[in-house]
Amino acid sequence: MHDDDSPSGTGTGTAQSVAALFSHGRLTAIPRKTARREQVLTHLAETLFERDRTYNEREVNEALHTVHDDAAALRRYLVIGGMLTRTRDGSSYHRAR
Repeated sequence: MHDDDSPSGTGTGTAQSVAALFSHGRLTAIPRKTARREQVLTHLAETLFERDRTYNEREVNEALHTVHDDAAALRRYLVIGGMLTRTRDGSSYHRAR
């Protein structure tokens, strides 16, 4: 059974589900399924970005590179998902949740 096919729970089950996608602190793949990807993105937003801090794009990329090589895709998913907000010109980011 593929990992994305397993039922996702809440609470500890979700934390374990997200943890299963990491190996040695690195995200092994960006999940294709929306719900699964949202779990990972929420985890990344909460663990990599402080609520009341402004980040520039370089800082966001550096933080995301610590967990996955495709920082641009993760950054885009975080913005589209509403977990990071971005100024219109893309010069600064804030954690939304």
